[in-house]
Amino acid sequence: MKARQGGIALNKLLLADDDPNIRALVRFVMTREGYRVHEAKDGAEALQVMARTPIDLAIVDIMMPRMDGLELCGQIRELYDIPIIMLTAKDQLTDKAQGYRMGTDDYMTKPFEPEELLFRVRALFRRYNRVSSDLIRLNRVTIDRKNIEVSDGQSTLLLPMKEFELLAQLAQYPGRLFAREELIRLVWGSDYEGDDKTVAVHINRLRQRFADYADDFTIHTVRGIGYKLEVSGR
Repeated sequence: MKARQGGIALNKLLLADDDPNIRALVRFVMTREGYRVHEAKDGAEALQVMARTPIDLAIVDIMMPRMDGLELCGQIRELYDIPIIMLTAKDQLTDKAQGYRMGTDDYMTKPFEPEELLFRVRALFRRYNRVSSDLIRLNRVTIDRKNIEVSDGQSTLLLPMKEFELLAQLAQYPGRLFAREELIRLVWGSDYEGDDKTVAVHINRLRQRFADYADDFTIHTVRGIGYKLEVSGR
C-alpha cells in the first residue's frame, strides 16, 4: 500500500527532460498534488534513476541528449510495465505514430498546460490500476487470465491461445493505444518472423466472436498505428 498525503497516493513519477524550466514547472504541479517526482536530464540518466527507484509513471521528452525519448520509451517498455506520457515540440502525425510504436501511452505537444498534464497523469493511473491481475472485467464480460477463459456470467468461451492473449493484453489497459509492432512483440514474441498482418486477422476474429457484446466493449483501429480497446461507460 502506498503512503498517502491529503487523500492522494504518493505515486513516484519519473520526469525526463533536458529543459530545467519544464522540469521545475512539472515538479511544482505534481508535488503540489502529492506525487513524488524523480528527475533526469536525458534518457541514460532516466534509466539509472529507474534502476534504483521504483517508478509508477514516466513523463518523457523526445528531444534529449545522449539517449532521446523514443529510445528511452523503448527501453522502459522492455524493462517495466508502467504508463508513459511523451512530451514533444513536434505535432506531426508521423512523430506521434513513432512514439506510439515505441510504447507510449499518451502524447502532449509543447507548450502545454500543466493542469492538463496532471489530468492525463491521473487518467493513466486509473487505467493502469487493475483490481486483479487475473480477472479483467469489461462490463458483462470477464477475462480470467489464470484459467484462460472468457465468460459473460452465463456461458464460458475458450479462445485460441493467441486470440486470448491479444484480447487480454488490450483489455488490461483499456483506452491505451497499442502499435501493431508492440502487440506482435507482446503476444507473439520478439523473435516472431511471420506476416505482420496476423494482428489484423486476429483482431477481426475477436470482433466477430464478440459482436453481440458491442455494448460492453469495442476494439478500435487507429489507422496507420494500431489498436485500442474501449470499455463502454468509462
